[in-house]
Amino acid sequence: MSDDGWTCGAWPRAGWGPREGLEPGLVWPARRNAEDGPTPWQTRSGSHLPVGSGLWVPSYVERTPDQRIVEAAAQLPAHGGVTGWASLRWHGATWFDGTDRGAAQRPVTLALGSRHSKRPNLAVLVSQELVPPSELRRWRGIRVTTPLWSVAFEMRKAESDVDAVMAFDMAAYADLVSVAELAAFVDRALWIRQGVQRVRDLLPLLDENAWSPMESVMRHIWQVGGFPRALTNHPVHDRAGRFVGTPDLLDVDAGVFGLYDGGLHLAGRVRHADVVKDAAYRALGLEGVRMMAGDLSDPGPFLERLRQAYARAGRRPAEERGWLLEPPIWWVPTFTVAQRRTLSAYERARLLRYRSAS
Repeated sequence: MSDDGWTCGAWPRAGWGPREGLEPGLVWPARRNAEDGPTPWQTRSGSHLPVGSGLWVPSYVERTPDQRIVEAAAQLPAHGGVTGWASLRWHGATWFDGTDRGAAQRPVTLALGSRHSKRPNLAVLVSQELVPPSELRRWRGIRVTTPLWSVAFEMRKAESDVDAVMAFDMAAYADLVSVAELAAFVDRALWIRQGVQRVRDLLPLLDENAWSPMESVMRHIWQVGGFPRALTNHPVHDRAGRFVGTPDLLDVDAGVFGLYDGGLHLAGRVRHADVVKDAAYRALGLEGVRMMAGDLSDPGPFLERLRQAYARAGRRPAEERGWLLEPPIWWVPTFTVAQRRTLSAYERARLLRYRSAS
């Protein structure tokens, strides 16, 4: 049973409906002439806007990702739930902002099965997959699919393998799913679903410690480009055990690190900090490579720079390598979902603050 008293598709008591549990600022749509709905004049005047299925919201309501999820959830019939990116966001995976990598707005998907009359529109897609009752829950006031079902759905329906990997990584960032849990779930619940083989094939490429979507993209390109798998956000310490920094990617054995330069890294204090950190890594003997937005459409130049970095690192004598292969014994590891789930609220605030800042 979920925290707010709903499980397996049944309301726990009379009078407990989908509007209870919504956070302040979110508006549940209403029908025209309903007790709390707009009048016909209000719908004609533009003071209320249609959201689908005969439902309306006041025009002043900000169409945030969470509000769009609420509007889609209000269109659910007596069965099914919100799934995919919207369910993951509703569970707390804030990297899912309702847009794709091109910044285009993505519809909210409703998993309804085949016996329904709901038609898709610009804001809502409809999945005909039948979701088992065990994979539905009421969470924060609306019906959603469980995190495991949601991330598997997102991976199966993703436009590309790299988008599928990114979806898992960002769900794991929120500690909603782990690789082991997904692997077990695939065999238990998805063995005949369309796209399930993609999920199985991608299991070796998934990571539980990516801090941003572009780190997932860079790691995927790095690995499928034929280079050894790099560790994501692995701390660098000098031989005295002093913490130096946390590069986006690190092949700790070869001594090669990777950084993604987004728009925030191109100027000002962030750029200055990047240059200082680069110098600190190289002083230890590490060789680095940076990926930029232009490398996403054509990763060839990035892979060539990476090849050169590996070649330089391979020529460096072992005695000139000034970094530790493993973090010092006092370092508290937070590399996996399981490790982070054991942290107290105080420990999460203290140990994961740099991750949030990224």
